[in-house]
Amino acid sequence: MDLIKRDESATSITPPLPEAGGYVVVVVIGLIFASAMVFVTKILKKTTGEDNSKTEMFITANRSVGRGLTASAVISSWLWSTAMLGSSLVGYAYGVSGPFWFAAGCSPMIVFFSLLGISCKLKIPEAHTLLEIVRIRYGTVAHLVFMFLCLVNNLFAVANMLLGASAAITALTGMHVIAATFLLPIGVVVYTFVGGIKATFLTDYIHTFTILIILCFFTAKAFTVPEIGSIGNLYDLVTAASARTPISGNHHGTYMTMTSKSGIFFGIIHVTTNFGLVIMDTGFFVKAFAASPRAVVPGYVIGGITYFAIPWALGTLMSSVAWGLQDQPIWPTYPRAMSSQEVSSGLVLPYAAIAIAGKGGAIAVLLITFMAVTSTLSAQIIAVSSIISFDIYRCYVNKNATDRDVIRWSHYGVIIFAIIAAGFSTMLHYVGVDLSWTLYMLGVVTCPGIFPTVFTILWRQQSKPAAIIAPLLGMATGISVWLGSASALYGNVSIKSTGELLPCMYGCLASTFSPLPYSIIITLFKPQNFDWNDFLTEKLAFGDSSDSPPTSSIVDEIADTEKEPTSRSDPRWLPYMRRWTTIAAIWSAATFLGHFVLWPLPMYAAKYTFSKTFYSAWLVISIIWLWGTLFVAGFYPLIDGRNQILSIIKSLRKGGRAKEGQGGRKSEGEISGTSSIPESVVASVSIPFQEK
Repeated sequence: MDLIKRDESATSITPPLPEAGGYVVVVVIGLIFASAMVFVTKILKKTTGEDNSKTEMFITANRSVGRGLTASAVISSWLWSTAMLGSSLVGYAYGVSGPFWFAAGCSPMIVFFSLLGISCKLKIPEAHTLLEIVRIRYGTVAHLVFMFLCLVNNLFAVANMLLGASAAITALTGMHVIAATFLLPIGVVVYTFVGGIKATFLTDYIHTFTILIILCFFTAKAFTVPEIGSIGNLYDLVTAASARTPISGNHHGTYMTMTSKSGIFFGIIHVTTNFGLVIMDTGFFVKAFAASPRAVVPGYVIGGITYFAIPWALGTLMSSVAWGLQDQPIWPTYPRAMSSQEVSSGLVLPYAAIAIAGKGGAIAVLLITFMAVTSTLSAQIIAVSSIISFDIYRCYVNKNATDRDVIRWSHYGVIIFAIIAAGFSTMLHYVGVDLSWTLYMLGVVTCPGIFPTVFTILWRQQSKPAAIIAPLLGMATGISVWLGSASALYGNVSIKSTGELLPCMYGCLASTFSPLPYSIIITLFKPQNFDWNDFLTEKLAFGDSSDSPPTSSIVDEIADTEKEPTSRSDPRWLPYMRRWTTIAAIWSAATFLGHFVLWPLPMYAAKYTFSKTFYSAWLVISIIWLWGTLFVAGFYPLIDGRNQILSIIKSLRKGGRAKEGQGGRKSEGEISGTSSIPESVVASVSIPFQEK
C-alpha cells in the first residue's frame, strides 16, 4: 500500500503506556468483567428463574430478548476492533471515500439479516443454529459442507479481530503480540462459559456503551487541540497535506473526494465480504433465534442503520486528523511519516488518538480495542460452541443427548475454539499476515455460501445437489481467481501480492457470484419444491415443563396486556409474521439502495471535490449520527426494558424471586413452536432490558 513517501527505517514508536498496563487491561479487566457477568447471571437466576444450565437458556436465552437489547447486540456484533482500526486505515489510504465505503459495506447486510431472521422465526422457530436448518432440508452431506463453511467464516473473522487488536495493544503498551493474542480470549471464555448467550448480550451492551462514549469523546476532543481548533482548520490542514503527497487513484489526488478508484474497489470488496460474514456467521443466527419474534426486524433494522455512523464518523475524523497532523511535532512518529507496516497494521487510529489526547488517548484506544475484540469474540465463541454441541455432538456422537450433555459440550466448545482461534492467529502473524491482508482477502473464503444459504431459507426450489456443490465450486473458483490474479498482476503468489487490492477484489467477486449460476443451473435438472412445513416435523428445542420454574405475577400481568400473537397456534400468527417479513424486505432494499447506490455512486461519477462547507456538513452529520448511535445502543435498552429492570430490583429487595403466579411455565420448545402461552411471558423475565 504505497500511500505517501516514507522513511522506512523505523516501523514503530516507543509505547506510550507501560507494558504492565497492557496486561492489566487484557487480563485483570477481562476477569473483572467476567466475574461481573457471572454475578449478574446468578442474580437473574435468583430473581427471574433463568437457568443457564438449561440448553435453551444457554444458547437462545429462551428466544425472548427484546428490541432494545437486540439493537444494541447487533451494533456490538459489528463493532469489531477491525471496524475502528480498519475504517481509519482506509480513510488514511483512500480519503473520505474509505470510511464511507467501510460503513456502506456493513449496514445493508445487517438490515438484510432482519429478513433472514424473521423468515427463520416463521419457518423453523425452534432452531438453534443455521446448520440445523440445512440438515433438516438437505441431509448429512450438505450439513457437513455448510458446517465447514461456517467454521471457516468464524475462524477467519476471529483471526482478523485478534491480528488487529494485538498489533494495536503491542504498539500502545509494548506487550508481546503473541501474549496479547492468547490472553485476550481468557475473560471471554469465562463469562461465556458460565452465562451463555445471555452473558454475551449483557457484555455486548456494557462494552458497546463504553466504546461509544469514548468515540464520542474523540469527536469533541479533536477540536480542542490548538493545531486543529475547528473543522475549517482541519480541512485546510488535510487539503494542504494531500496536495503535497497526492493519493494515487483519487480525482486530482485529493483526500476530499468520493471519486477514488481504490476506494470504490475497496467498497466492492467490503460489501461482498460482509454479506458473507453476516450470512455465514452462525452468531447472527443465534442472536436472531434469541430475539423475540417482534424484536427481530426492529432490532436488526435499527441496529444496522445506527451502526453506519461508527466507521463513517470515526474513520473520517481520525484519518483527517492523521493527514492534518502528521507533519506536526505532536504526531507520534514525527519527524518521520508512518511506515507502510504501521499503516497496514491498523495503527492510524492509535496514533491519531495519541496526537489529540496524549496518554489519555492511548488508554482510550487500548480500552476500546480490548472491549471491541472481547465483545465480538464472545459472539463468535458462542456461535462455534453451538455448532460443536448441536451440530456435531447431538447429531453424530450422541443423538439422545440430554440437556446436561449438550451444555457440557457447549462448554467444551467455548474452550476449544478459543484455543484454536488464538493459535491460528499466531500462525498468521508469524507468516507475515496483518490486519490489511485479512481485511482485503476475507471475502474469498467467507462468500461462497451466501446464495446457497439465502436460497435454503427463502427459495423452496433449490435442490440438494445444488446446495452441496455450488458453495464448494464457488470457493474453488474464488481462490483460483484470487491466486491467479495475484500471479498475473504481480508476477508471483506471495503474502504481499495476495494482499493487494485488485486480486482480493476479483477473488471476492468470484466467490460471491459464481455460486449463483452454479446453484440455479444444478437446480434446473431436478428442483426440490421443498415444503416449509417439513421444518416443523422435528423437535429441536429442549425443555420439560416440570423442570421449569413458575412464572411471576409480574409476568402474568404483562401477558394479560399483551396484544400481539406470539405462537403458531394463534390464528393471527402467520399474517403477523408475514407482515414483518414484508417490512424487513422493504427496509433491506431501501438500505442497500440508499447506502450503496443512490448516495455514493452519483458523488463518484460527479468527480466532486469537497469544499470546506461541504466537508464541514459531511463531518458534522456523521458525528451527530454517531451520538444518535450512542443513544440507541446505550439508553434505548434501558428505556425499552425499564419495567423489567424495576421488577428485578424489587425482587432483590424482597430477597428472592417475585411472587409466584399460578401454574408453571411451558417448555421453551412449546413457547417457540406450538404453545398458546404468549412468548412475552418468557420474554419479560428472561432479560432485564425488554420492551413494555
